[in-house]
Amino acid sequence: MRIGEVIGTVTLNRWHPSLAGARFKLVVPLSLAALEGVGGEPAEELTVYDELGAGLGHRIAFSEGREAAMPFHPETKPLDAYCAAILDTIHLPRQP
Repeated sequence: MRIGEVIGTVTLNRWHPSLAGARFKLVVPLSLAALEGVGGEPAEELTVYDELGAGLGHRIAFSEGREAAMPFHPETKPLDAYCAAILDTIHLPRQP
């Protein structure tokens, strides 16, 4: 599971019928440095399937790969990334 920030919405011309009822969001994965607010290199954006209704600027927890399709078992959906949670706050332990 990774943490990312929603930077946009993806509009599809065509879609698979099993994907009805949700939206695709454009998400930038956040590094530990970015979460701590000390900068860091921006990561490449990815498209995440979102049934929870995350909005622009929200931080989300998302899974990728095989784990992205697991919440829909036994039904299968053609997904590479899935929004598992919208995060209110993130608490990071202080490094000594």
